[in-house]
Amino acid sequence: MNDNTTKGNEFFKDKVVWITGASSGIGEGLARALAALSSKVVISARNAEELDRVYKDCVSQGAEKADILTIRLDVTDFDAMPKAVEEVLQRFSKIDILINNAGLGQRSFAVDTTMEVYQRVMDVNVMGPIALTKAVLPIMIEQQSGHIAVTSSIAGKIGPPLRSGYSAAKHAIMGFFDALRAEVAFHGVKVSTLVSGVVKTNVVANALQGDGSAIGPEEGLMTEGLTVEEAVEIIVSKLSLEEDEIIIGEGQEVQMMHMKQKDPVAFFRMLEEMAAAQLHSAGKS
Repeated sequence: MNDNTTKGNEFFKDKVVWITGASSGIGEGLARALAALSSKVVISARNAEELDRVYKDCVSQGAEKADILTIRLDVTDFDAMPKAVEEVLQRFSKIDILINNAGLGQRSFAVDTTMEVYQRVMDVNVMGPIALTKAVLPIMIEQQSGHIAVTSSIAGKIGPPLRSGYSAAKHAIMGFFDALRAEVAFHGVKVSTLVSGVVKTNVVANALQGDGSAIGPEEGLMTEGLTVEEAVEIIVSKLSLEEDEIIIGEGQEVQMMHMKQKDPVAFFRMLEEMAAAQLHSAGKS
């Protein structure tokens, strides 16, 4: 066990941590990890059945039933958020950490993507986290403490082809939370952006195509990148250190982010070649 892990164990003990998108992937992994670190964990998602499964898994691993609260919540249902916040406060009296993890991908050429798909991607990835953050923020300001995190993406730093909607959303959420960080520091509230690379989750399988249909598990199978456990270990360690921006990834996608910073012209030409190859593969060239 390294020093950062030890600090993380102490940092999260008895903290009230609310995780959205907690029914699968990184959100589920965070719920399990933080429950094991003796946090009081609030898990939210749309799928009540999957939430119940995560709840039972956390309890079976030793978490106290009273320390895990499940709330069925669609992050695009802004009217439901005050009630959800009140439910958390009734159980735990405070909110120490909010992890805005719910997200929705998109994989399609812009010319083929409907405005309805763009609207849905922006609502889930941008407006949802903003709305829940605004609902929780007054509580943290009153506490004079708190930590708000959001799962962005390396696509929020670069603009890869086939991800025009997703990249736009992740750029937007990076901008909002960077600005928020500056505004709330005076109140003792921290903000972290989680800049995720490729992680082996179902995010691609659930991503929307241009017509709004999901890619599906066969074409969206993730075989590369970090495991969920590896990603969660990074997030937990870095959140315990209250880092502002947390890079979660390795390999090509991280190198691409650095390449854009060092040589943007060469980077843009590379993306054009990538897009041309994808057009050819799709029979559009």
